[in-house]
Amino acid sequence: MVSARATTEQDLEIRFAVGDGDVLQEIYSAHGTLVNSYCRRMLDPARAADATQEVFVAAWRSRVRYRSETGTLAGWLTGIARFKVIDILRADGRQPTPAADLPQPRDPRPGTADPTRIAERMLVSDAMATLPERAREMVRLAFVEDLPPTQIAERSHVPLGTVKSDIRRSLERMKCQLEGFDNAA
Repeated sequence: MVSARATTEQDLEIRFAVGDGDVLQEIYSAHGTLVNSYCRRMLDPARAADATQEVFVAAWRSRVRYRSETGTLAGWLTGIARFKVIDILRADGRQPTPAADLPQPRDPRPGTADPTRIAERMLVSDAMATLPERAREMVRLAFVEDLPPTQIAERSHVPLGTVKSDIRRSLERMKCQLEGFDNAA
């Protein structure tokens, strides 16, 4: 069964690809918060607002390169945001800090974290939010709490086969979101 969000997203992607001038505002409404949140994690608020706008302008100008079969529009937009942020940091003479060099706990100052890692984490979080509640819980137990499927089945009172199927299907759905991110170049 296709959800209303998926149908709406597919409609936006089609209209975007054919250059429907009215769709840009709808795409911004659907994905602007994700893009802006990412930019704000990497840049000061004023620069983040400018970068967010630049992402949507760049996306519109290069919309012919977007391929829905290689990933979601949210992933593609976040990939563009990653490159915009890196360009801004380089222009400012700052280099993103590799994830291994991050201070512990994470330094909250803009421009001090790895842009790719933060974008990927935000996309995973966004993709998790689209999963049904039971599937989201199965993925959380498997990858956050690092439980094997047998323990997940015991804890959640769900048959083992269902646990495995929920996790597999969820990962397949989430994979698409990250693939769009990688294809933004």
